[in-house]
Amino acid sequence: MAYSTIPKGNLYMNTLLYTGNGSTNNVTGVGFTPDWVWFKSRNNADDHNWFDKPRGVTKLIESNTTSQETTQSNGLTAFNSDGYTLESFNAGNRNGGSFVAWNWKANGQGSSNTDGSINTTYTSANTTAGFSMITYTGNGSSGATVGHGLGSVPQMFITKRLNAAASGIVSQHQIIPGGNPWDDNYIVLNDPDARSGALSTTGGNGPTSSVIYLGNDSAVNGNGSTYMTYAFAGKKGYSKFSSYVGNGNAEGTFIYTGFTPSWIMVKCSSNGGRSWSIFDNKRSPFNVSQNTFLADTSGVEITNGGNGSLDILSNGFKMRNTDAGTNGSGLQYIYMAFASNPFVATSGSDAIPVTAR
Repeated sequence: MAYSTIPKGNLYMNTLLYTGNGSTNNVTGVGFTPDWVWFKSRNNADDHNWFDKPRGVTKLIESNTTSQETTQSNGLTAFNSDGYTLESFNAGNRNGGSFVAWNWKANGQGSSNTDGSINTTYTSANTTAGFSMITYTGNGSSGATVGHGLGSVPQMFITKRLNAAASGIVSQHQIIPGGNPWDDNYIVLNDPDARSGALSTTGGNGPTSSVIYLGNDSAVNGNGSTYMTYAFAGKKGYSKFSSYVGNGNAEGTFIYTGFTPSWIMVKCSSNGGRSWSIFDNKRSPFNVSQNTFLADTSGVEITNGGNGSLDILSNGFKMRNTDAGTNGSGLQYIYMAFASNPFVATSGSDAIPVTAR
């Protein structure tokens, strides 16, 4: 039985639904001051928009494109105690539009970390939740390192080049079935391709409890180029970064996490042409969870179980589909998941097993 020191996952990661107004919009209800916000329009084919504190307000990157960072002056203009202020940009605040925002708590803007061979510009680390954001300038040297500040080994990290268009947003994961995940094996977040090793992304070295190793490819470490990395270390009862094998059956694979998931992202690592699928407990409050977004496309929300459907359970999730996007027979998948509630917390009134929804 998994015991958690985080009694409520929504203190560190929370999903918020809201309606745009096309003007100044003070969005509230996050439950904490967010440090990373991922916006997506539910009913319009707009890009996925990311804003975070280390890069600063109005600084936009997109998960589904190769575009460099841009300044969106009418985008997110303030991080507030329970949300943020948005201006008129359509991708996050179209008048009358329906939106979802996924929010994570790190440690504000952070400060420079000198643990690695490259001093970071900012490292914003939340050691309790196992989440860190790192901005740095590359030096083009394979084997260079940057400090992540987590005090434990990251199990997944996502890196985006900021000052120029890159071939992709490089995603490293502790378990990429069929390959050594840290031996330059990666999956691109803005593409449905399978596992690849075409780029020198890690120099063949796995992360440590203090640093992430970089290869010399321009996607992660071009000399003089600037980068943003989001790093995650699993926390019992709150987050998990692992893998499973699909069975191609509507009575699908069960994946144990040790908590009730609130947000799940799945990617087929063994076969190409399968998008990154995102599920959460706000857009689909009841089982079967069929509301899906594809992180690598600008498409509207899928509401009919396309690319997969699943049940969110008290201690994990269970596939309820035969779609190759999330449960193809014999296909291999990686996932990242965050908790709504731990299966059992450490003590007190929270130390009661939760039930399935």
